Amino acid sequence: MRLNKYISNSGMCSRRDADIYIQSGNVKVNGVVVTEMGYKVKLTDTVVFDGATITPGKKEYILLNKPKNFSTVGDDEKGDGNVLDLVRGATKSNIQPVGRMDKTTTGLLLFTNDTDMIRKFTTPNQRSSKLYQVTLDKNLKYEDLEKISNGLTIDEYKVYVEEVSYIEDQPKSEIGIKMKTANVKIVRKIFEHLNYNVIKLDRVTFAGLTKKNLPRGNWRFLTEQEIINLKNS
Repeated sequence: MRLNKYISNSGMCSRRDADIYIQSGNVKVNGVVVTEMGYKVKLTDTVVFDGATITPGKKEYILLNKPKNFSTVGDDEKGDGNVLDLVRGATKSNIQPVGRMDKTTTGLLLFTNDTDMIRKFTTPNQRSSKLYQVTLDKNLKYEDLEKISNGLTIDEYKVYVEEVSYIEDQPKSEIGIKMKTANVKIVRKIFEHLNYNVIKLDRVTFAGLTKKNLPRGNWRFLTEQEIINLKNS
């Protein structure tokens, strides 16, 4: 196995970043610094990455239906929990959340030690859709709905949505919005830009994954088919 793939499979970083570490002399194989690109290692070799011994672990993919009061960045002073606390018993792998979520946002959050997958879903030009249900402090005016649909300029950047609509049989303060971004801050900014306060924000779907049979606060491993679908999305 190529050394950069070995490092990537361990969950430390992407292959591209691994190449940088290798070239910088920060990787040792059996006690010897290796800087050669394409260097091949065996599973029996001892690989030390930036001072830590690593092993190429199995790729893990876990889907959480996140409740309130947990964020992707813990704040111990306020007693807030970190989302990793909710999935800590699932695996010994070094999994990380895909994208950021604040403590008040709920819904689907993906965890993995697959650094290529994390990068895929957090780059600005990624293609997969996410559906959010937004609860506002007041009814959304139809003219504001149209403004969102046509695209808004926020902080000098044009923000486009795929779809936005009132939720059927619900008050006009309940909105469904489909976007490619995994950054929930952008979803909030859209409505705050038009002088609405977001009371609740729930990610209902993530790249084809749904909350079906996954109660709030629960997690599950993805199926093999779901993993294939994610990689192809």
